[in-house]
Amino acid sequence: MKDIDIVQEAEKTLKECLESPPFIQAVEFEKEHLGGGFRPDLVARIVTVDGEKAIFVEVRNNGQPRYAREAINQLTIYVQEFPNSYGIFIAPYISPASSQMCKDAGIGYIDFAGNCFLNFENVFIRIEGKPNPFPQSREPRTLFSPKASRVIRVLLNEPFTAWKVDELSKKAQVSLGLVADVKKILLDREWIAERVIGFALIKPKELLQEWASQYSYRKNHILNLYTMKDEPVIEKEMSEYCSANNIRFALTMFSGASRVAPYARYRGVYAYVEDEPKEMALQKALNLKEVTTGPNVTFLRPYDEGIFYGSKDYNGFPVVSPIQLYLDLASHKGRGEEAAQFLFEHEIKPLWLQKQTTEQGK
Repeated sequence: MKDIDIVQEAEKTLKECLESPPFIQAVEFEKEHLGGGFRPDLVARIVTVDGEKAIFVEVRNNGQPRYAREAINQLTIYVQEFPNSYGIFIAPYISPASSQMCKDAGIGYIDFAGNCFLNFENVFIRIEGKPNPFPQSREPRTLFSPKASRVIRVLLNEPFTAWKVDELSKKAQVSLGLVADVKKILLDREWIAERVIGFALIKPKELLQEWASQYSYRKNHILNLYTMKDEPVIEKEMSEYCSANNIRFALTMFSGASRVAPYARYRGVYAYVEDEPKEMALQKALNLKEVTTGPNVTFLRPYDEGIFYGSKDYNGFPVVSPIQLYLDLASHKGRGEEAAQFLFEHEIKPLWLQKQTTEQGK
């Protein structure tokens, strides 16, 4: 059963929206239910210069695609059953993906943020771009928090693979409850889908883009250093020392991209080093000087050990996963964004297509 308050707020918002245009002459809400078992959340009758029209409204307390699709399906049934009618979806905030779904289905939408799209006969009202005044404050932090991002890494590295919650929990080394929280958010956005056994990420690009929009490599502790040695020399010495001393490290940024999907010549070495003592030991062994300007070697101390998930060896040089590499490059403005797009087109996208083909063939 829907919250009475949200339905009342939806009625108020709809009334204000419909009464503002001069070409809508009257708005009247009906309290009785329609015949045949039809029970929209709201029913209104409006009068325009073209005559009378019925407005059916479905209200949800969440405007993400999962809820929008449910409302659209119901409204489509109403509109098909009753000629000369129009369906409207109302929620506190309707996401861009959900708004596009409504437009594609010929359904209008209104949210409490002030966004609105109505298009029928001689009525056309469109207001877009209003930000969400009711952010689910826990959601972004939950989805891309250090521990939750471990779940996201596994899904992005193995899209289209069916996972059970307990299996994903073990793979990502996080709690069952956290996996369940992440699963719910992704289901609401329709980025994952239920399978006969488990669930699978079906829209990896959307998830990666959302993460990249919120990610910055500066979340990691940054140590800027300088050396007179050339990049290939310092990278070789770094790899040899870390291998001999059991130090976990991995190249990233342009240093990593040059081995995975070479885009252009680069200057500067970027590498993740697992903790501060080993970072200091590596700095001392390679005789690197800490600087505040003009570094050509940068150590990144991971904000979470999940950074190393999916790292791969390239001729003796460990490199972070293509997903982590993309995130780092995309948050490095300028050439980094260009290199990230090149990496996506030439490495990540082909890997995803291969995964999809493999899973479909099972």
